[in-house]
Amino acid sequence: MLFAIAVLAIAVFACTLWCSVTVARMRDIPTWRRFLPLALFLASNAASLLRAFDRPEIANVAAFPLNVAVVLVALAEIRASRRRRDAAPARSM
Repeated sequence: MLFAIAVLAIAVFACTLWCSVTVARMRDIPTWRRFLPLALFLASNAASLLRAFDRPEIANVAAFPLNVAVVLVALAEIRASRRRRDAAPARSM
């Protein structure tokens, strides 16, 4: 069971990292929107690290919602970028 939880945690970490880096590499959106998922990702990791300093309450309250926010914000930006990219050739006709 512990192995399954570790695999799930690694998968969530990898997904949030991929999403935040993908959005940070987009050049067609404002800077604050590019780095918002990355900032939320770093904040969630900082909250998770509080478990090492005997503050699991803060980590339990903050880390998971921040990870969910990273994925939601990043996926919204990725989808909007794809919509803009797909609509660009249609405007040129």
